[in-house]
Amino acid sequence: MTRSAQYEVSMQMALNLARKGLGFTSPNPVVGSVIVDAAGAIVGMGYHAKAGMAHAEVVALKDAGEKARGATLYVTLEPCCVQGRTPPCTDAIIRAGIQKVVYAAQDPNPAVAGRSRAILEAAGIAVESGILEPEARYLNRHFNKHITRQMPYITLKSAITLDGKTAVANGQSRWITGEEARQDGHFLRGIHDAIAVGIGTIIADDPLLTCRHGGKTALPHPDVVIFDTFLRTPRNAAVLRPSEAERRVIIVTSSTMMESDTATRLLGAGIQLIGLPPASQGLPLQQAFAALYEQYGITSVLVEGGAGLTSAIIKETLEDEHVIYMAPKLFGDEGMTWSGSLKVPTPDKAYQLRLHSVERLGNDIRICAHRREHGNL
Repeated sequence: MTRSAQYEVSMQMALNLARKGLGFTSPNPVVGSVIVDAAGAIVGMGYHAKAGMAHAEVVALKDAGEKARGATLYVTLEPCCVQGRTPPCTDAIIRAGIQKVVYAAQDPNPAVAGRSRAILEAAGIAVESGILEPEARYLNRHFNKHITRQMPYITLKSAITLDGKTAVANGQSRWITGEEARQDGHFLRGIHDAIAVGIGTIIADDPLLTCRHGGKTALPHPDVVIFDTFLRTPRNAAVLRPSEAERRVIIVTSSTMMESDTATRLLGAGIQLIGLPPASQGLPLQQAFAALYEQYGITSVLVEGGAGLTSAIIKETLEDEHVIYMAPKLFGDEGMTWSGSLKVPTPDKAYQLRLHSVERLGNDIRICAHRREHGNL
C-alpha cells in the first residue's frame, strides 16, 4: 500500500469513529483517531464520545499504551492545545512518544488553529494535514459555523413528492416517504441541538417533535423551538405535555406578548420564552437565531416547517443546508408546497444552492444542498 493510500484508509477509519459521536458532543466537534505503528498495524483507536469526556486522541493513546511510541496518530481534527474541561491533547501526544501526526482539517477555533501544529513540530513530531479534509469539514459543519460566526447552523428539512408537494389539499401529509427515509429524518433530528417549527405546524399537525431513531444507540431528544408571534400554541399541544424527553421547549414570540396572561402561564409551566420586537413580516429571524445561540447555547437548528417559516428563512439567506426527502409520488396542483412564496421573477434570479449529495433510501431519495453564499464551513 502506498503512503497516500495508507493515509486515506487510516483517516477514513478515523472519520467512521468520529461519526459515533454525532448527537452527543455539542458544542464540541465530533473527532475520531487511529494510531498505526511502523509496520502498518492499528494499535489504538478512539473517538470523542461526549462533551466533557476525553478527546479522541487521548482515548486512542490509552488504547495503544506503550505501542504508541514511534507510531503515527491519525485524527480528523487538529489536536487541541488549550486547557478546557480536559487537558490539551498536544501534551498527551508528546508524552506518548508519537512520531507523526496526520490530521484532516485545521481547527477553526482561533485559539487552536495552527498553534497545535507548531507545538507538535517544535517537539520534533512530523505533522501532515489535509487528508480527506472536505469529508472532515462537513462532518463538523455545526461546530465550524458556531465557532467562526457565533450563530447556529441552520438546516431546512422537508419531505416532498416529485412535484414538490408536502401535503394534499386538506393538509394531510402522513406519510409521504417510506420508513427508511423517515428513520434517516429522525437521525437528522438527533444530531441537531434543536428542532424549529412555525405555529401553523403546531396547530395543523400537533407534532411531538422527538427523536425516534431506531439505531442501537438512542440519540438525545433535541430542544423544541416554536415561532409563535401571538402565543397561539394550544394548552394541550403535544410538545408541551410532560414526557420522558429531556429537552427544553422555547417559544419565540413578540415582545408585546411577554406581559400577557398566556406568557405567565407558559413560564409557570417551565416553557422558555424569547420576546423580540415584531418585524414587518413577522418575527426578526436573524435576531431569533442569535438569541437561541447566545441565551441557550444552541449550535444547530433543524427547521421542519411550515412553508411560511421556511420561505422567510430562505429569503433572509439564513439557512446553511437543505435536506430534502423526495418520494416518487404526485399530489398535483392542489397539493401544498414546501417552501411557500419566494417571488422569483426570472430563472437567473433563483436562490442558488450547491449540491452536496444524492442518496437513495429505500424507494425515496435524500438530497443535500448548501447555500452558495455561505461558502465552505
